Amino acid sequence: MYRNRGKTLFIWIFILIVLLLFAGGVLMWVMDTYTVKNVYVEGNYHYTQEEIKEIVMEGPLGNNSLYLRMKYKSKGVDHIPFVDTMDVSILSPDTIKITVYEKILAGYVEYLDTYMYFDKDGYLVECSGVKTLGVPQVAGITFNHALLGEPLPVEDKGIFDRILSLTKLVGKYELAADKIFFHSGGKVTVYFGDIKVALGSETKNLEDRFMLLPGFLKELEGKKGTLQMENYNPDNGRYTFQPDS
Repeated sequence: MYRNRGKTLFIWIFILIVLLLFAGGVLMWVMDTYTVKNVYVEGNYHYTQEEIKEIVMEGPLGNNSLYLRMKYKSKGVDHIPFVDTMDVSILSPDTIKITVYEKILAGYVEYLDTYMYFDKDGYLVECSGVKTLGVPQVAGITFNHALLGEPLPVEDKGIFDRILSLTKLVGKYELAADKIFFHSGGKVTVYFGDIKVALGSETKNLEDRFMLLPGFLKELEGKKGTLQMENYNPDNGRYTFQPDS
């Protein structure tokens, strides 16, 4: 009787060892086959590809495509500064694609030694101690407080439409504006390095002026001063440049 029990126990131990070896082999195959070796990142601007990869592929199993598929199934990555969401798709067992959808930033204001970034509707979406390239500073507007998630408390709510129109034109004509300054009375000046472009308060023919800007700015490289574009003359397209004294 004891001999039969010992034989049965031996058989169960043997089966258990075989199952463990089989499970270990399957696990090793899965880990090897589904280890991410290729990562494609698109849509990123504020973050490098390496930074995006670190955010998405965090944790001990962050380099396993099966784990990533389950982790990000039907949901994206959010709560990342300057990013609305990030979607992760599995192209093959060892290849994933990360698509970044960034927040649309219209500009930023300086407040309490920080940079407060706002969207097209004037809502403050992020604050940072570091300037973000490609987003212009907006100056000349007054407010007495600023809270994340709340609209910037300015008297003229329509100013955000003007800011968005200007930033869209800046992007459309592949320009790099450093600052948009609103003067009292509604006049606006856009800074491009050492060149200040005075656009006045008139929004009519604004795109016509921006169409000419790339050529003008190229001609004015190395100079400092103000390009007077307040009054557009469609017949001759003439403007004056006033060097800094």
